[in-house]
Amino acid sequence: MARIVGVDLPKMKPVGVALTYIFGIGRSSGLKICREAKIDPNIRTKDLTDEQVRDIRNIIQQNYKVEGSLKTEINMNIKRLIDINCYRGMRHKLGLPVRGQRTQTNARTRKGRRRAIGGRRK
Repeated sequence: MARIVGVDLPKMKPVGVALTYIFGIGRSSGLKICREAKIDPNIRTKDLTDEQVRDIRNIIQQNYKVEGSLKTEINMNIKRLIDINCYRGMRHKLGLPVRGQRTQTNARTRKGRRRAIGGRRK
């Protein structure tokens, strides 16, 4: 079983796809990593040798920010926006859509469940 950056990669998936299970690595990054490590992206994860796993691990640690450090950076960026009271920060603080979406009819995911205005009637 290949374990890279604290994530167990699925055994039966191709390496190019299995790398996407790591937070911060998508399809194109996964294929680029395979190209740099000189590994066929269609080979199954279970067929990787220890040397190939080590190559992939080294490439990810040197060139990519993934998992915990990436999540920390994202959260710090959001906190910075909130602290400087910019428009995007205020939207984050209020739990509303940040990127200009309409809120009159949609945005239920971001706003949460509807709240009754007058309470229940008998």
